[in-house]
Amino acid sequence: MGIDRSHVQPKVVKKSGIAKVNHGNRLETYIPSGKAVAGPPLGPQLGQKNINIAAFCKEFNERTKEYKDGIPLPCRVIVNTDRTFDLTINQPPVTYFLKQAAGIQRAAMKPTHQVAGKVTLKHVYEIAKIKQQDPTQSFLPLETICKQIIAIASTCGIQVVPSMNAQEYGEFLEQRKLIVEEELKDLQAKKEARMLRTA
Repeated sequence: MGIDRSHVQPKVVKKSGIAKVNHGNRLETYIPSGKAVAGPPLGPQLGQKNINIAAFCKEFNERTKEYKDGIPLPCRVIVNTDRTFDLTINQPPVTYFLKQAAGIQRAAMKPTHQVAGKVTLKHVYEIAKIKQQDPTQSFLPLETICKQIIAIASTCGIQVVPSMNAQEYGEFLEQRKLIVEEELKDLQAKKEARMLRTA
């Protein structure tokens, strides 16, 4: 069974009188909460690293049972020489929280020309407090994390505003829903046209 350690010290192996540093194998991937299974794509990734797949899936699913099923979680796995592993599970990505806060499922296809949704500065602050729990973010001030989140929102076509009127935003989302439906139809038509050309 793995041990949850955010920082793993490299092991020093002595060979022929020379100290050799073994950094172990590292795997970084996204795994949906509560849904680690031995099949693809996760199973083969773990198998390549010589990890006990059943033990890994059991530990991951147990540690993420408090989450809603299927939330993408960034994970870092350090594989030790004895096949044990150290699993670090980070908070969901910023894009997940932004889309949840904005009430949308898809980001903008053309983020510089479209507004897919809106979030308030309060949303940004709340997301920053959650992301600060990640080992890679824990040393950063909230202001810096907030700026990172605002930058990510911009790449998704999500507008950050001081405040929002619930009724007006509801009307905006209804209009946006129609736009997304048209975009999806257009994408499907282009996909079918490509398939006809290659047939």
